[in-house]
Amino acid sequence: MLDAAAIARYRETGFATPMRAVDAAQAETWRADLVRCCGQAERPVSAAGIRQPSNRIKPYLLFPWAAELVRNPAILDAVEAVIGPDILIFHTTIWWKAAQSEGFVPWHQDGTYFGLAPFEHVTAWLALTPSTAESGCVRVLPGSQKLGQLPHADQKDPANMLSRGQTVQAAVDATAAVNLELQPGEFSLHHTLALHSSAPNLAAHDRIGLGISYIPASVRHVGPTRLSATLVRGVDRFGHFDLEPRPAAEADAAARATHADSINRFWVASEGIPEMRLVH
Repeated sequence: MLDAAAIARYRETGFATPMRAVDAAQAETWRADLVRCCGQAERPVSAAGIRQPSNRIKPYLLFPWAAELVRNPAILDAVEAVIGPDILIFHTTIWWKAAQSEGFVPWHQDGTYFGLAPFEHVTAWLALTPSTAESGCVRVLPGSQKLGQLPHADQKDPANMLSRGQTVQAAVDATAAVNLELQPGEFSLHHTLALHSSAPNLAAHDRIGLGISYIPASVRHVGPTRLSATLVRGVDRFGHFDLEPRPAAEADAAARATHADSINRFWVASEGIPEMRLVH
């Protein structure tokens, strides 16, 4: 998926796009599965605030179709090209912007929130509906991953899709940003320190996609809570995470128990690292 020139561009810009994972028909099948399984979802409230709906976090632990999606060979080939052959999934979130809605994501770096070291995590963003400038696609500031970890602060706004409004404090020249426009079945990659954001959805259709956080098995979590992750390619020689099983059936008792355990650990960890609280 990525030749030497494309890998060099990723190292320079902090992103790669567009690449095709599946055809439009398969993307539509996954979209229908997602709507069926995750269409009705409430945002749980905790003492710290409002989190993402639980069935939209790590859905690959609940649903076989999502487990297949995150193991897509084309996505894993591209990920392997930038982080190596031993690949874990640390986190996954469904990003769903309703048509004609005001939801937006401010400029931020993913690395601020996950508590991972070193900064080798890459996000694959897979589109299941058209993700365009009009529908509020991801936009990235090229080369911003070279700035290192930047300070962030909470900026409350009811339309902000990051629960606390986590926003980078550095001035961002948005005129230099690149829109990562994707059609259903296409995906992009962006580095964990790449500054990125997205605007409201002005289109007549919902913008639905998944952000999948892949890490090399050598990466560890810096907090005291032992977390779990899913091995999707290669081998885990490090044992930094408890490995998660693939669901045998849709949201059966075993899958629900695995999912609950995983996200509960994640939320405990997020409370211990201020920048991770209510992480998207």
